[in-house]
Amino acid sequence: MSRLAPALRLLTRQPLAIRTSARNSALLATTARRAMHTTPVLQSPPLDPVTRPHLLAEFTMKDKVVVISGGGRGLGLVQAEALLEAGAIVHCIDRLPDPTSDPDSEFSRVAKRAKEELATSLTYHELDIRDVPKLNEIFRGIADERGRLDGCLAAAGINYESPALDYTPEEADRMMSINVSGAFMTAQAAARQMVRLKQPGSICMIASMSGTIANRGMFAPAYNASKAAVIQLARSLAAEWGQYGIRVNTLSPGYILTQMLLNLFDDYPHRKEQWPKENMLQRFSVPKEYRGAAVFLLSDASSFMTGSDLRIDGGHAAW
Repeated sequence: MSRLAPALRLLTRQPLAIRTSARNSALLATTARRAMHTTPVLQSPPLDPVTRPHLLAEFTMKDKVVVISGGGRGLGLVQAEALLEAGAIVHCIDRLPDPTSDPDSEFSRVAKRAKEELATSLTYHELDIRDVPKLNEIFRGIADERGRLDGCLAAAGINYESPALDYTPEEADRMMSINVSGAFMTAQAAARQMVRLKQPGSICMIASMSGTIANRGMFAPAYNASKAAVIQLARSLAAEWGQYGIRVNTLSPGYILTQMLLNLFDDYPHRKEQWPKENMLQRFSVPKEYRGAAVFLLSDASSFMTGSDLRIDGGHAAW
């Protein structure tokens, strides 16, 4: 243990990189310090799949093709970079205007790194996943171009908070059309290509701890229901597609300190103090803490895992 201690101390001193507005920088700094001095977020050096071998070969994604919906920013983009580091060829689908038009965008930075440092590629496709014919067209085009499709990460989703008594049918339908139907059609589009190519694959659908619990003090009945539906949907798809060698799992994060969450604190300032106290680690998570989970679920490291929910919530739902 004594030989590991200096390395661990060095790792826990590395800063947590989170982009945010100036008004919330103090909260980010405080949370980062708490994270480093309680449960350390171990940061590995960038991994070049060409020149540096993986510690465990089953985690490699070298030359595998992965499609990520909702990958234009946030958690989806962070996980895309992790998959690129593992060697994957990544295509991101998002409804945002093409971020590659801005050379200073975070997406452009990751795409440049993929090409120049990691000997792979990150490609952007602008699309609302509710456009199902176009969605299938994109998946087929990728599969035809690459000659394979190994993985899919369905990360596109929205959240909308409103008391149940005030929810409108239109708001509920929009939530379900993106979070449930959109995730379903994304997984379906991926599975169709895997079956057509007679190729096993792995599909990960981003759910939430909110699919398991009712969040204390947060009124989001449709969101919570949508994430519960995603968890059960993944189980059902896993049961149906296992015969083709296609695995389907969900990843359920806890509260992640993103700009979206920080903006929520502007309306509900008490939450930034209360919510960290509700999990066993007494802090928020940060996007980089879900990098390893994406690689694990889409690589051969999880080859006998399907129909499962991987919940990473700091113990929030285990009380």
